[in-house]
Amino acid sequence: MVKSILSMLCAIVILFTGAIIESHFIQVHFSEFYTEASAVYCKVKDETATEDDIYALQNKWLYYKKSLHAFVPHSEIKELDLWIAEAVRLVEKEKWEDALSKLEVIKELSEQIPKCFALSIENIL
Repeated sequence: MVKSILSMLCAIVILFTGAIIESHFIQVHFSEFYTEASAVYCKVKDETATEDDIYALQNKWLYYKKSLHAFVPHSEIKELDLWIAEAVRLVEKEKWEDALSKLEVIKELSEQIPKCFALSIENIL
């Protein structure tokens, strides 16, 4: 009886610890990516962005994506892939207004996706 109670408590502790670590990991990665996207957004807004800036953002995303695949659904990752690819092409063509709208969505997704993995009552129930 005592062993089964201890086993259940250990399992609960392991689950909550894993959830906290996962949530923190996702929050940190998306927060850093949001910062990068905001910097590129400002450059696009000022119409001073270069192809190197947008490619740097895309490469940063590809770097984060490798480890996020373990936690974030592939559909959400693919959605960000597509928005970033569109932003890259628009910056290359210097279509600043269109690129700004794509980068706004990228920033919004970078804020909203981690909320789905936060340890909160709304995500538990």
